[in-house]
Amino acid sequence: MANVRLRLAGMRRTIEAKADPHGGTVSFGGQTHRIDELEWDAPIGGAMYGVALNDGKEWAALSKEMNAPPYEKPPEGPVLYMKPANTINAHRRPVLLPRWVKHLQAAPALGLVIGRTAARVRREQALDFVFGYTIVNDLSIPHEQRHRPAVKEQARDGFAPVGPWIVPKEEASPLSSLTARVYVNGRLVQRADPSRFRLPVEQWLAEVTEFMTLYPGDVLFFSWPADAPLVTAGDVVRIEIERIGVLENEIALEQGGDE
Repeated sequence: MANVRLRLAGMRRTIEAKADPHGGTVSFGGQTHRIDELEWDAPIGGAMYGVALNDGKEWAALSKEMNAPPYEKPPEGPVLYMKPANTINAHRRPVLLPRWVKHLQAAPALGLVIGRTAARVRREQALDFVFGYTIVNDLSIPHEQRHRPAVKEQARDGFAPVGPWIVPKEEASPLSSLTARVYVNGRLVQRADPSRFRLPVEQWLAEVTEFMTLYPGDVLFFSWPADAPLVTAGDVVRIEIERIGVLENEIALEQGGDE
């Protein structure tokens, strides 16, 4: 059992609970519940920022492109993208596939939830500003555009399931051992761990907060997109990160509407 912070549908704030992901139960208020019987809400309320080009496999695959015009060299600092409030989704809630899109890329991501205001933090102290960890499904419409923000492809409604809860960092295993596994319809399709990150998350926290303050509740997340699966309507995506939990969402076809 792990101590966690969670929020269910209808709750204004997160609550403390004990979770047993392997047993499929969560306990709070003196009662134990089946995880799949509850209606969940995202456990975070701040801004969400992803660190792009942190996956070493993706960096290697894009090396030639990054050295081509117009930039002719790789980026030297952190490249961030944002998952705005409309994208935030919750455990076991559907993700809508636009009718004009065949597939989504479902990239597992480790989310660091900020616990206290972080500005110009030092790498050695970076994790002191982190409250805990959560899972993010960094969904996007596959795209090749690298020279402008892919807002249309990454920031659609519901494209950032988060949760199901936050595990305080004291309860979690060391970051280096947090292996992510992705299952689609029960089949293991991806396995990744932080050894693939180009820089450790502590370094990114230091570099990002050098120019941008992060506040309690904000999330800085790190995905593994290089070999992330493509999913379509009817698929169930399950992301597991050891000692953090399991985040599951079904891809459902959007009804009506146009691009």
